[in-house]
Amino acid sequence: MPATMNDATPSRNRILLACAGLTGTAFFWATNAVLGRATVGEIPPISLAFWRWVTALIILAPIGIPAVIRQWPSVKRHWRAMVVLATLSVGLFNTLLYVAAQTTTALNIALMNASLPIALGLAAHFTLGERLDPIRGLGIALGFFGILTIITEADPMRLLRLEFVPGDLVMLGAVASWSTFSVVLRRQAVPLSAAAFLTVQIAFGIPVVAPFYIAEISQVGLQLPNPANFWIFLTVAVGPGLLAYTFWNNGVRTIGASRAALFLYLIPVFAAILGYIFLGERLAAFHAVGGVFILAGLLLASRRQRSPAGGPGQGID
Repeated sequence: MPATMNDATPSRNRILLACAGLTGTAFFWATNAVLGRATVGEIPPISLAFWRWVTALIILAPIGIPAVIRQWPSVKRHWRAMVVLATLSVGLFNTLLYVAAQTTTALNIALMNASLPIALGLAAHFTLGERLDPIRGLGIALGFFGILTIITEADPMRLLRLEFVPGDLVMLGAVASWSTFSVVLRRQAVPLSAAAFLTVQIAFGIPVVAPFYIAEISQVGLQLPNPANFWIFLTVAVGPGLLAYTFWNNGVRTIGASRAALFLYLIPVFAAILGYIFLGERLAAFHAVGGVFILAGLLLASRRQRSPAGGPGQGID
């Protein structure tokens, strides 16, 4: 049976599993960032977003469609909330990120992503009643300091030399979209299993991307996945798509939006490691220093506490 948002405070094991899943989310989204940078100029950004989700839906269909059929009354009852959630996540967030990557730098994207845990923490505090106590506030500050250490390479003067371009505004839109999605996800009680929820989320999100994909085709022509690059679409569909979204949805429902957002601080850490392995990018001492601050912040801010908006995550159907 799918779990609802009003159950008792989740157990320690569920919290640990949620934290492990959120760590996996950060890893998969770091993979997504590396692949997004690597494919600039080769795969149009909206084409990558559109076919990523089409591929994910095809993979999920054998499990997801039967789950949706069994829970169709709940889907009909909550379809408006699902349309909002799908638009903000599948429809807008990653599409905007891919578009932003065409004209802005990875450093600027990392800097704006670093504002997500703060934005979500404040939004959850004021709209969901998730108490932001001093210890969690310190955790947010430590994580943010770790992010700044990495993206500035331990040189604060780099912040004064940042240059902002139109893609930065697009990335701010992506940050706003994901923050709103996570708060709505925590607030709305949608009693669907994980498989049904994600299937509906993707199915409702693809039509949001479709008009932009058609507009892109009119400008650059139709570019379909082919044998040479299909592995890229498959990778971003399974890891950053299916697994990451499942882990994120469960994490937000289990530990709350503000604490789940703190795990996004891990994305630059994983991206640095992946960039070193696959792109030949260097690792330096500031990566280790920043990583220590980020991990310390996570340990402080993700500690267990009761929340007025509490509730466990959804189970796999």
